[in-house]
Amino acid sequence: MSDLLDDMGVPVALEIPPARVVSLVPSLTEALAVSRPGLLVGATDWCTHPADLDVPRVRGTKNPDLRAIADLEPDLVIANMEENRELDVHRLRDRGIAVWVTVTESVPQAVDAMDRLFCDVLGGDLPEWLVRARRQWCGEVPDEVARVAVPIWRDPWMVVGRDTFTGDVLRRIGLRNVYDDHEGRYPAVEVADIERRDPDVVLLPDEPYVFTAEDGPEMFTGCPTRLVSGRLLTWYGPALVEAWDELAGTFAGN
Repeated sequence: MSDLLDDMGVPVALEIPPARVVSLVPSLTEALAVSRPGLLVGATDWCTHPADLDVPRVRGTKNPDLRAIADLEPDLVIANMEENRELDVHRLRDRGIAVWVTVTESVPQAVDAMDRLFCDVLGGDLPEWLVRARRQWCGEVPDEVARVAVPIWRDPWMVVGRDTFTGDVLRRIGLRNVYDDHEGRYPAVEVADIERRDPDVVLLPDEPYVFTAEDGPEMFTGCPTRLVSGRLLTWYGPALVEAWDELAGTFAGN
């Protein structure tokens, strides 16, 4: 039994390496499924990658079925400060279940969190995709090439604001979020306000709200729009490599 401090600085007592893991974080579910096959014994309904993942589901990231998780007898549950509720983490720990909480508010922070998870907690070598992601994403920040806005919901309209993982992804491919200076992380705004900020392009992702060619672009008459994969803007894990290959080359000419 070993005591380690998770990303929140909380001691976590667990057997190293754990043999049975439940993930409440879609990005980390994908990371574990492709890099440590056989470890995962449970995941949320939102854990959609890899597409052939076949493990018991424990409901959502914000409303996990705590009894179902306990019935799976995990050695470890993996959670995230932003994606999961502190209350659920406390309730799992009260049941005697070890919970490792990650913090991923920027790309380097996400990469560091996964380094710790794979090296200190899961044991073994770093996955090749993680080594590649650090090389691609954690270097010098490029010059700005365009200004963007990123709505994540409509009715009401909400956008990516300050101090977010998505905002850091944008910054590291040369895009400046026009709401970086907003006091909120995901503020509710009006379409007119988005257009007044004069972005070069409005990026419309397919999650959490599913923007499509017929649902979203028609609202913007004063600036161009582009549909993008929400997974590439918001997921870490192996998606970081895909995001670099697809986004960086498109927007920053890498």
